[in-house]
Parts: sequence; C-alpha cells; structure tokens
Amino acid sequence: MADLSPERPRRARREAAPNYGDRVPPHNLDAERGLMASLLLDGGDTLQRCLEQRVTPDYFFDPKHQDIYAAAIKLSQESSAIDEITVTEALRRGGRLETAGGVAYVNELTSLVTSTAHAPHWLAIIREKHFLRSLIATAVTTVEKAHTHTEGISRLLEDVEQSFFRISEDRLTESAVSIDKPIEEAMELVQRIIRDRNSVQGVPTGFPDLDALTFGFQSGQMVVVAARPGMGKTSIALNFIEAALFPKPNSGREPAHVLLFSLEMPARELALRLLCSRARVNMQKLRTAHPDQQMQIDLVQAANEFKGLPLVVDDNGGQNILEIRAKCRRVSARRKLDMVVIDYIQLINGLDSALPREQQIAEVSRSIKAMAKEFKIPIIALAQLNRKSEDEARQPRMSDLRESGSIEQDADIVMLISKPPTSQKQAADQQEEEHAAHPGSFMRQLIVAKNRNGPTYDVNLLFNPGLTRFESLARDHRHE
Repeated sequence: MADLSPERPRRARREAAPNYGDRVPPHNLDAERGLMASLLLDGGDTLQRCLEQRVTPDYFFDPKHQDIYAAAIKLSQESSAIDEITVTEALRRGGRLETAGGVAYVNELTSLVTSTAHAPHWLAIIREKHFLRSLIATAVTTVEKAHTHTEGISRLLEDVEQSFFRISEDRLTESAVSIDKPIEEAMELVQRIIRDRNSVQGVPTGFPDLDALTFGFQSGQMVVVAARPGMGKTSIALNFIEAALFPKPNSGREPAHVLLFSLEMPARELALRLLCSRARVNMQKLRTAHPDQQMQIDLVQAANEFKGLPLVVDDNGGQNILEIRAKCRRVSARRKLDMVVIDYIQLINGLDSALPREQQIAEVSRSIKAMAKEFKIPIIALAQLNRKSEDEARQPRMSDLRESGSIEQDADIVMLISKPPTSQKQAADQQEEEHAAHPGSFMRQLIVAKNRNGPTYDVNLLFNPGLTRFESLARDHRHE
C-alpha cells in the first residue's frame, strides 16, 4: 500500500532522483495544472478522488505541484477546508510557498479552469505519465544493475521482478468492494419496485406495451433501435424524446434532460418533425398545400410547448465517438443529463480509418455502452439493418445489424422495426396498405429481440409517416 504521507515522497525524491537517461521524461504540465486548479476549486472532491487512486506527490512532474498537493493532503489530514487561501497558508507555514511558485502562482491556477468536470481525465493522464516515468527509471536502473551485478543472477531477477511488480500494483486502483453495499442498493431497488409496481421507473418510452416490458429506459442501458431505411428509426426516436420531455400529468416527473446527436439530419428538419408530430399536422400537406388556420394554431401551440424544454441537439456530421463523448461530458458538466440519443451508429467515424469498418463500429459500440455506464443514463443508438431480411422475405434478426455483430453483444435492449410478417408469396408483390381504422397509418412491429433484464415481445404499432409518429396498438405477440 502506497504511503500517502505528504513528506515521504518529496524526501525520497530529493534523496534519490530517478535516472531517465538523456531524454526528457514523460509528463503533461497542462493536465497537472488543470488537476491542481480542480483541487483548489471543489473543496476536496478532487483530492479525495486522487487519494482513492493512491496518488502521492511524486506522481506530479512539476515540483511546484508536488508541494501544493502535499499541502492539500496535510490539510485533509487536519480536517481543514481546501481552497487557494488555506493551501497558500499551509505552504507558508511549511516554508514551501516560494518553491511552490508563491501566492501569484497559486492564484493563477484557479483562473485556468471554469469547471472541474474534466478532473478525472486529467488525473488519468497524470497517472499514466507517472507510471511511464517509473517504468523508464526502473528499466534504466535494471540495465545499470545488470552491468555491475555481483550477487548472482537469481537475486538480480528477483529485485527486477519486485520493482516492476510494485509499479503494476500501484497502477491498479481498488475496484473490488464488499458485497454489503451492492446488497443494500439492491434491496433499495426491490423496495422501489414493490412500491412503484407496474409503474415506469426509468425514462418513459411513450408506449404502454414497451413501458410494461422495460419499465422505461434505465440508467446505464445501451438501447439499440434498428431498421431498414424508411421504416421510421428517426421517427420513433423522436417519439421517445417527446415522451421524455412531456411526462404524463400527475406522474410526479419532471421533463427529462435529453441530448440528441443527429449525424444525418439538420436540427431545423428535426425541429419540424417534432412540431408536426406533437401538433399532429401532416408534414407532407404542410409542404405541398397552404396550411389552414387550425394547422397554424396547432403548430404555434406545439412550438410554445417545446420552448424552454431541456433538449439539446447537435447536428454536426462526421463526428467520431471521442468527440461525442466529450460533448456529453461538457453538457453533463453544465446541466443534468438524463438520456442521449444517437442517430445513427453507422454514421460515426472510426478512430482509425485503416481498420476494417466492422472493427471501427465494434469500437464505437463498446464506447457507447461505456458512456451509458459512465454517465449513468440510457443511451438510445439507432442503427441500420442489412438487406438480408428483405432478400430472404423474412422478419429481421439481430444478426442483420449492419457492419458489426458486436452491437448486439454490447446492447442491453435491441429493438427491430419491421412490417408485419407475411408469407413469401404475399411478400413477393405486396403493396403496403393503410390501416383501415387509421387513415395514413401503416402496421409496424417493434421486435424486442433482446432484453437483458426481461422477456422479449413483438409490440404492435401504427406508423403514420405524414405525422412522423408511431402510435400504440394492443400487444398480441409474446416470446419467452
């Protein structure tokens, strides 16, 4: 276990500075300054995160930052507040204020960042550079010992193994926890389920049959909605967003904070779809015919309902998953974030264009699932299906997900939009017919092909492309 005493690492550093050869050792001063600023601004949260990962002052390359961090540890041990004033005073009492850059440098640090949201990522960079320096120093020392060893090869190998093992041991943070806390959290969940039995516990989907199946979209879930082009992927995603923004009256829910990444459609077009869907105005008639007075009234009313709601739309195309993740972090740092929607997975650029596209999409899929866990929110990711189901005149399957089989592995829920099943003879020249009771609407099945925490159903829906809206029908297909 690392010694977190603020004095031990600095004293060791002065007594035996590591030998890195003639090259400048790995470091990142910007990350160190950012972490120091966070440490001074958030009242101890950043320091606690550092201590949990066993960070000592010698993790920092700049001696000024080593002194500031050591002073913060001392204040923490004394149960004192941690800010620029208390740290400056602690440095002054310890005779380290000038070597730490003086009052001016400590004050300068606090002006470098406006948010501490990126502190965990700066910490990860600092830890990485520290371990690289440790590896280099140990390797150099090993070379020197190998040239001068006098105690036999077995003793040398043992010393080398122990040196590298200590680096590896320090690198691994404590992630295993006692079962007591998970059990306690599970019992709280059980009590909530009993209390709110048959009610939506996550972000509502807007479809009663789907809510009964999933209890809403849950924290940490990756939800994939896949279909062939023109089957209504974007429309159903907008319906999910509308349900999240407009909770049912007397439900006690606040509008969910939603971030939508549209890599294909501009924000203006999405806004028009949302308005027409909410107002139940036929978008095709709006484009081709002069809207009557009632249409205009309905659209104005829908626009007023959307004003001020917590929906953020990013319509930049050609983004990679790191850019999407960074934008989620920025939004989450400024405001609450309840759900993210990505339209759609196959339009996200890979990080390495030299890799096969299937491997790029697999990396994107893993990253989306990691984001859902990191932000503790559901992420709804739209995806395209390949042509196999159409060519073979059958219902789509998860294996039809285009360009990657890893999506179905990473996802907690996979939903496939399809036309109702027909025989191959009927499908050969079938013309899609409107639903008799709902002019302009067509039958669709939302095939819940995977549900990690429950059973799978085929949910019957009506799709009205003019309104870009799905409506519920009674469920009559169930798969165990």
